[in-house]
Amino acid sequence: MEIDIGINKKDRAEIAKGLSRLLADSYTLYLTTHNFHWNVTGPMFNTLHQMFEGQYTELAEAVDLIAERIRALGFPAPGTFQEFEKLSTLKQPKNLPNAEGMIQQLLTDHEGVAKTARSVVPQADKASDEPTMDLLTQRLQIHEKTAWMLRSMLEK
Repeated sequence: MEIDIGINKKDRAEIAKGLSRLLADSYTLYLTTHNFHWNVTGPMFNTLHQMFEGQYTELAEAVDLIAERIRALGFPAPGTFQEFEKLSTLKQPKNLPNAEGMIQQLLTDHEGVAKTARSVVPQADKASDEPTMDLLTQRLQIHEKTAWMLRSMLEK
């Protein structure tokens, strides 16, 4: 059945393509954060373990919202590791970093996800796609705030 929500198919396809990159970055960040939650050690263990849990829980909810928006636009959401690896701009750590390295990696990744979200804004704005704009605004707020908090932890 044809979709008639006031956004033409070409614009919906471009927005869905951008949201697919955002989904891939968000899922990659979710995996990294969950990995660090399981494997963090050191004097800040309890603080970081709890903080990472809050972050990966929020990301688990976010990936669902992003995927559902892609579906509402009429396109399949990517959902395999192969698709995410191809679409994501984030790089998985090759080795398990120490606690400070984990904070730095997550800082870099949250900034990266914010950049990806911001790159979709012009397409959504051009198409007057307010639901996507709202989703992007919320994601930007969360990733920028999380990056600020992580950056603050690295201050000496």
